[in-house]
Amino acid sequence: MKSATRSANSAFFDAIESGVFPPTGGILKRSFDITVASLALVFISPIFLLLVLLVKFSNKGPVFYGHRRIGHNGQTFRCLKFRTMVVDGDRVLQAYLQANPKAQEEWRATRKLQDDPRVTAVGAVLRKLSLDELPQLFNIIRGEMSIVGPRPVVEEELELYEGAAVYYLQSRPGLTGLWQVSGRNDVSYASRVAFDTHYVTTWSLRSDMLIIARTIPAVCFSRGSY
Repeated sequence: MKSATRSANSAFFDAIESGVFPPTGGILKRSFDITVASLALVFISPIFLLLVLLVKFSNKGPVFYGHRRIGHNGQTFRCLKFRTMVVDGDRVLQAYLQANPKAQEEWRATRKLQDDPRVTAVGAVLRKLSLDELPQLFNIIRGEMSIVGPRPVVEEELELYEGAAVYYLQSRPGLTGLWQVSGRNDVSYASRVAFDTHYVTTWSLRSDMLIIARTIPAVCFSRGSY
């Protein structure tokens, strides 16, 4: 089943190389993204600078972290975040998973850990409040992401979407989205895929604005974030 899914996704990647799918929302959504992201960077610049200093002096390593993700039409990009993990995170994770079978099952199912040994003290706070994702405003201005959309995934995760991958790949990944305001990590991955599919197939600028409005209380109450 897994190999069949990979073959289907590979065929889809080949089919979309010609750029046959315009991004969800078109010029209207793109104009909205640039305006909102630019204004946000201006207004939060003092907070942004404070977070840079916190990350820089709380733990040895770079301030920003760029992880390779899959974007619109299968294009890869570096999804920016404030660094929230120790520098040797891969080694720490593998050692932890080998020693904790339950954590290994959790990682296989969701690609996340509720108690992640790699996360720093400052990083845990940034994640809880979703502040670690603020650098993605630069991804939005560069056209790699959108204010609202499916959360960016790695290639291995896209296999979990199976046939629904076509909907994910038609859109730019979002800084926030329907999944984030509907429980985030408290819902199953299948539900996440369903949320992304529903968002792309029913997109409207009004729905984007409603999701942005719902993001504020979701972040304040840290619903489903870890």
